[in-house]
Amino acid sequence: MVKVKQVDKENVSKGRKTSVILVLGTLIAIGPFSIDAYLPAFKQIAGDFKVDTSAIGFTLTTYFIGIGLGQLAYGPLMDRYGRRRPLIAGLILYITTSVLSAYAWDVSSLATLRFFTALGACAGMVASKAIVRDLFDNDKVAEVLSTLMLIMGIAPIIAPTIGGFIIEHYHWDMIFYGLAGFAALMLFNVVFILPESSKPNLATSLHPVPVLREYWTIYKDKAFFLFSTARGFVIGALLGYVAAAPFIFLDFFDMAQSDFAIIFGSNAAGLIAGSQINRFLLRRFTTFQITYTISILLVVTTLLLVGHISFFEPQFWVVYPLLFLMMTFIGFQNPNVTALALQPFTVRAGSASAFVGAVSMIFGSFASWFVSSYVTVSLLPLALMLAGCALLGYAAIETFRIKYARGYAFAKAYLKHPYVSLKRENAS
Repeated sequence: MVKVKQVDKENVSKGRKTSVILVLGTLIAIGPFSIDAYLPAFKQIAGDFKVDTSAIGFTLTTYFIGIGLGQLAYGPLMDRYGRRRPLIAGLILYITTSVLSAYAWDVSSLATLRFFTALGACAGMVASKAIVRDLFDNDKVAEVLSTLMLIMGIAPIIAPTIGGFIIEHYHWDMIFYGLAGFAALMLFNVVFILPESSKPNLATSLHPVPVLREYWTIYKDKAFFLFSTARGFVIGALLGYVAAAPFIFLDFFDMAQSDFAIIFGSNAAGLIAGSQINRFLLRRFTTFQITYTISILLVVTTLLLVGHISFFEPQFWVVYPLLFLMMTFIGFQNPNVTALALQPFTVRAGSASAFVGAVSMIFGSFASWFVSSYVTVSLLPLALMLAGCALLGYAAIETFRIKYARGYAFAKAYLKHPYVSLKRENAS
């Protein structure tokens, strides 16, 4: 093992930070890449297992559950042992279970292995956000996370194309061999490029009671509670769409496999576009100003989708643009609500990063289960779920605005660091 010294934000050069961002972007992309790469294989897997395509959606549900639970475990581990050691262990688990997934013989075995693959994948998701919080100043966190979203957003574009190419020329098991190889490359980058950004804190307890108490303390923070909840609904909408995409385009609109890859990738391009436009807007507006505005646009977009599907025969050239807009707005919202949720924390950044991810995956697990159970004939249940996520996410952000942001004033100093100002308000 390569011995790596701990670094801090003052001692990391601009060039080193750039290389770190690239590594973190690929790490955070492992999660969505692991989903999108095998979506085109749903029909082939279902045929081999002799089940309906919708039944393979259960493997998505167990994956999201694994992501949620795993992040709760990695939080205290990364606070106690530093970021790198748990991350390396997670990547090894991911590689092992991905290879074993190629030998799955039914839905239950694949779903079980996907659960453990998720436990490995979420190490990169937790570490990436925590390391960003370690190495970058508060006013740069949302911007850096937007850069990570750019790298992560490439995954939904290329993954279905790669998966479609594999099942066209090979068997679906080759997809999981490919995922293992991708993770092996990430493991190499972590070992030889990624620095240790947090000093191990052996005072951090791994006993369940103190760990739960720590998470409860984090969750009681008003800003964290509201913004992590908002992020949960945003991710719920995103993962609900991902789980429903094969049904929407392959079954409902009866598209060819190659066309599905293009359409799915173009919506992912909207996600990238939103995250990158967000980077430029952050130089002029506060994180909360953008977050609040986008939350309203998400509500409008999803309600238009509900209206179209409720009163008309769903048309591809209406449904597709609305889903594209939704994905674009999610590209804005995801890094912003993440940054706002993590702002109050420094020492406990690992646990906070894990918890905000776990909250999101709880919502995502429910969304994927809902899609697998109810989105089998009509698009209306999906549209209602997306609109519900948008409305409830807006409600959390609106609650913050009313109770802590001085109405529509959008006090700039306050919104750059809500936790500090919140403590001042409480003191007064």
